[in-house]
Amino acid sequence: MEYDIFFSIAQTPDESGEIPSEQVMLNNYFQQVELADQLGFGVAWIAQAHLSTATQKLNRRPVVPHWRGEVGLCTDFPQLALETFRRTNRIEVGSAVLSILASGGPIAMAERIANTLQLHGLHPQESRRLHVGFSAGRFEFMARPYGIEPRDTVEEAAWPALRGQIFMEASEIFLRLLRGDVISSADIMSTTLSRENFRDGADWAGVQEAAMARDGLGEAPDEVGIARRYDFEDLKIIPTTWRRELLSLTAGTHDPKAQVFVNQFLPVKVFNLSITVPEVIDATHARMSECYHRDGGDWQRRDMPRTSFVFLNAEDGLSPEEQSSAAAGEAKAALGSYWQALEGTLDPTKVERAADNALIGNVEEVAQQMVERFHRDDRIMTWFDFFNHDSVRVCRNMTAFTEQVTPRVEELLVAGGD
Repeated sequence: MEYDIFFSIAQTPDESGEIPSEQVMLNNYFQQVELADQLGFGVAWIAQAHLSTATQKLNRRPVVPHWRGEVGLCTDFPQLALETFRRTNRIEVGSAVLSILASGGPIAMAERIANTLQLHGLHPQESRRLHVGFSAGRFEFMARPYGIEPRDTVEEAAWPALRGQIFMEASEIFLRLLRGDVISSADIMSTTLSRENFRDGADWAGVQEAAMARDGLGEAPDEVGIARRYDFEDLKIIPTTWRRELLSLTAGTHDPKAQVFVNQFLPVKVFNLSITVPEVIDATHARMSECYHRDGGDWQRRDMPRTSFVFLNAEDGLSPEEQSSAAAGEAKAALGSYWQALEGTLDPTKVERAADNALIGNVEEVAQQMVERFHRDDRIMTWFDFFNHDSVRVCRNMTAFTEQVTPRVEELLVAGGD
């Protein structure tokens, strides 16, 4: 197995209700990522967020009305990535994930990534990659100020399905500009909605009714055309000669059509969530083996990082049983706070599966869970800072995981022969 690490930098209340300052949060991040570099983690994946989660609770349509504090403090991944590279020696840096609908949209994002890699790759000996995980963004309020909301009654009726189409349109722009193409909006995919875009027939009927009213149609249409979200003449981003071998792309989408679509343009890997069920993971590997862009080589299991919460207790002075009990308590407290903050935004059955998928316990228990749940060729995106602002303790957990859990995992894999 291979091991990456995820940093949420979420400014949330701790067990006492205190919220660390922004400066404390960022200093904690650098303490942890510098240790991760020393411990040999492969990629430091950084969550990116935009705009105040606390303020959006005052909006007419709050997306996460129960969230306390800020969902994340990394609002400019390129800058934080460059500073992280400067402070470390071996670890690579990734975004998990960069919203290409916010902060100016896909054109601005493509230019920022190209510029970041131009600066990062100036030293001829630099070989560490920038892993750009991109998506539509989980929380819609972050993209609304940039015009990503329904423009008429038809789009309002179609919105859940249409938002995915907007992501595909933005993805094509983003990827083709990074590839170095000269494009205009006329070169980009157009969107036509039909019954197959909707899980529920009633949802599609609502779109048909809205289209009939808007366009004065006498009968329900079989297809409804949607105007492009981005309208522009020929353009090409600069810089143009940056080192593209230092870029690795990963899409944060579970839509099979989107996964296939983005691989028309460049090699694009995929993320999974900690709550993804095994059948979906296996189906995704099978699909990506067929559609992964030829320039990326053969698809490997490591190309889809497996996200996992890690609630490890290897504290001195405790028996294995006491460590196990303490870890269970820590997990329950953190996960409980998280689910309460996201109340109404997640399916309860998915919440239950997330708890089942977390790694919880002492060294031996966590090692056993990993061997049971993961394939020997998986790459695990470990998450230690989840609702935990005790940076010294987080660092101890990271160290115990690397020095005690991972060697035990390898022993178990060798002993099991799989």
